Amino acid sequence: MAFSATLEIVDGEARITLAGELDASVAPAFREKVEAAAAAHVGKLVIVMAELTYMASAGLRGLIFAKQKMGGAVEIVLVGLQEGVRETLEMTGFQHSVTVVDAY
Repeated sequence: MAFSATLEIVDGEARITLAGELDASVAPAFREKVEAAAAAHVGKLVIVMAELTYMASAGLRGLIFAKQKMGGAVEIVLVGLQEGVRETLEMTGFQHSVTVVDAY
């Protein structure tokens, strides 16, 4: 499945929906969505990952970038992690820096 990243901003909340495989070749598209969300000065960033089938280290760097770009006052919620993506986060401990939920 080809990678896609969409951004919606509603009522002070940004929602980025990711699908496909997030690797170095498509990571800039994810970063662009994060930058747009940060520019909107939202209070919460929700990243829906239910259809994200693979995440390389570049994807993890994108999540770290999101955490830094959004700032400490913005809650980041990761939704619907598939097992492989969850394992990548758990190997690094990044899941402790965000809120992880099965559904939103």
